[in-house]
Amino acid sequence: MADAVTTQVLHKGDHNNRYVVRLTSLSDGTGESAVIKVDISTLGVTQGEAGAPSKTCTWTTVEKIEYNVSGMTVSLLWDHTTDDVIARLGSGFGCEDFKKVGGLHDPKSSGGTGDILLTTAGHTSGDTYDITLYLKLEA
Repeated sequence: MADAVTTQVLHKGDHNNRYVVRLTSLSDGTGESAVIKVDISTLGVTQGEAGAPSKTCTWTTVEKIEYNVSGMTVSLLWDHTTDDVIARLGSGFGCEDFKKVGGLHDPKSSGGTGDILLTTAGHTSGDTYDITLYLKLEA
């Protein structure tokens, strides 16, 4: 058996370059390791400023993370040769809003894709997570 996971796109705004995705899991104890949750290559084109051409999305900025994690730890990472940590979410719930500081920017380290990955630790059967990521698509 495997963890029961879902990835649901809640918003993909062409005019404002925003992307909102909800990630959920009910663990059977298997857990997840570096699973792609946001695949940059599928996000398409970002809109340019008025009169400027559109460009293909090549990285993301995390503006906000809403989460409810029960019984495990969840790590969100940008995929690079050495993955860059976005956040580590322990058991509990909350909202991390990074908009006031301009968001968390993918450092675009060498190698990799810039996809957003998820890894769980300390998972046991019945543990859950429900995470909503608010992203800005960048070119």
